[in-house]
Amino acid sequence: MSFSDQEVCVVDDDASVRTAVGSLVRSLGLRARLFDSAEAFLAAGTATDLVISDLQMPGMSGLDLLELLRGRADRVPFIVITGFLQDGVARRAEGAGAACLLGKPFQADALVGCIERALAAS
Repeated sequence: MSFSDQEVCVVDDDASVRTAVGSLVRSLGLRARLFDSAEAFLAAGTATDLVISDLQMPGMSGLDLLELLRGRADRVPFIVITGFLQDGVARRAEGAGAACLLGKPFQADALVGCIERALAAS
């Protein structure tokens, strides 16, 4: 699939994960903007085609960010990644409209599949 000219925002407090996911996004021909927190993403006020966010971060969590965006009627596709995959988290993410929920560590092709599905559905 080709998604040229589309932008993905990666929100993760772990610099190594943020950089790796950003590199993967760029390898797909997409533009990537990287943020170290949900608050930094919100402060940037950026319009984007997809958000990939860690679940647990200092301050606002990835699920809180997703719920805030949905509360604003922002339907941007949203992928949640987490090292803490539990049933309650999965239900909450699904209920808030996450396009995909991936547990860390995840395979690159699993994330690529989530990205492709999320962008194709938007």
